[in-house]
Amino acid sequence: MPVITPSAYSSPLLLPGGHLQSILPVFRKVCGVRYARERIHTPDDDFLDLDWAKTGSRKIAILSHGLEGNTQRHYILGMILALHRRGWDALAWNYRGCSGEPNKKLRSYHSGETADLHTVISHVIARNDYSEIALIGFSLGGNITLKYLGEQNSNIHPLVSKAIAFSVPCDLKSGALKLAQISNLIYMKMFLRSMHEKIRAKMRILPGEINDDGFDRIRTFHEFDNRYTAPIHGFKDANDYFAKCSSRQFIPAIRVPTLLVNARNDPFLAEQCFPYEEAAANPNFFFEAPESGGHTGFLAWNRAGEYWSETRTLAFLSDEI
Repeated sequence: MPVITPSAYSSPLLLPGGHLQSILPVFRKVCGVRYARERIHTPDDDFLDLDWAKTGSRKIAILSHGLEGNTQRHYILGMILALHRRGWDALAWNYRGCSGEPNKKLRSYHSGETADLHTVISHVIARNDYSEIALIGFSLGGNITLKYLGEQNSNIHPLVSKAIAFSVPCDLKSGALKLAQISNLIYMKMFLRSMHEKIRAKMRILPGEINDDGFDRIRTFHEFDNRYTAPIHGFKDANDYFAKCSSRQFIPAIRVPTLLVNARNDPFLAEQCFPYEEAAANPNFFFEAPESGGHTGFLAWNRAGEYWSETRTLAFLSDEI
């Protein structure tokens, strides 16, 4: 039953293919979001930069961005405007090293880093300003969100009422292999270039603890994660990291109403990233797989400039399954 079919989404005419549907939204201009930044400290003496966008509501959505993203990404800003239109506050948080300043520790963020999300949620709860919290994640941020919900299971704080995730590589190994294909070379180069810049920034503030020797020979996520993510964050190797941090295995334990939307033509997602069986078995987990939409795309033409993913999110938050 929680497999939602058919999906109500179809891409606009004259916008064919997952690549175009993924790339065109990157050029979207979203105006009207005003942030107030707050820096909070983590239990290991690092910091996270949070961007608040308030309307005075008692309901808030916490937004988690994608790989090498930040709170200025079009999909974050567009979602915040949609939330504001329906009377929600929003908090978009930057992962370690993603707010424009390198974090202090050698460790950074990764697809399974749920401790920092927990720190953010706990900070919001401690303020005692809200009666309801929703979690919204995109791509890597969606994997973190789903994994967190499964880890928490029935211990999830009662203020966390719903969650929505888009374009999630919930099986990390297959997603990494998909992005290593020649058809995705442009994305792979873009991600590696950005991650290399972060390595260089860490080299400046932590001399001797990290280096980029031979980085130009890294061509895939598997190679990057073997070299950096796994040893820095306590995994044996990239395969161990992929296995332990893929959110698909945590879906059966989710206990709050959660919606995952993955487009069938998403160029980042392999077949293993479509958890039909888990949705059929968990009444709390709803899965929707439109034929089109690309990766964090889901573009729509309307006067409000609102993308389908934003409209879909607010419908789910309003109990319109």
